[in-house]
Amino acid sequence: MKTVCLHGAESTGKSVLCERFLVARGWPFVPEYGRFYCEEHGIDLTMADLLVIAEGQARSNRHAMLAEPPVLLLDTDQLMTAAWAQMLFGEVPPQLLAYPKADLYLLFEPDVPWREDGTRFFGEDDTRARFAALSEEMLVRAGVPFVRIAGSWAEREAQASAAIEALLAAA
Repeated sequence: MKTVCLHGAESTGKSVLCERFLVARGWPFVPEYGRFYCEEHGIDLTMADLLVIAEGQARSNRHAMLAEPPVLLLDTDQLMTAAWAQMLFGEVPPQLLAYPKADLYLLFEPDVPWREDGTRFFGEDDTRARFAALSEEMLVRAGVPFVRIAGSWAEREAQASAAIEALLAAA
């Protein structure tokens, strides 16, 4: 089984692409636990909330891995939670960097239009760019392999598909 985490700033197509790959390729995905958490508890987050979100995501990921699909897409993981911690609170608790890592990360660039959905924070160009940079910084800090995904929606899908296929071919 190979795990692929879709990573990057908000409103860059990660969740939509997970759903498309499920339908087109049959690749299951683990939804973003933080979205459900924020819909239930609101978006006035504390560091304690981020740690709860990280653990909730870890439980969801572990549960999905029990099925042992050839490819499991993770709509997010704790490295993204680490980027949130840095962005919101200026620090990253070490436990956020200690969780298991995906086999490959797809880093989505913020080069598509922002769409508000009630749980998003960073829609202004400057904060969106800062959050995107912090997202990349967490991948570099963790030393994980990643591929940049950018361009139109069709280009994003083609790039992500090619990266996942290359990961599978190398196995």
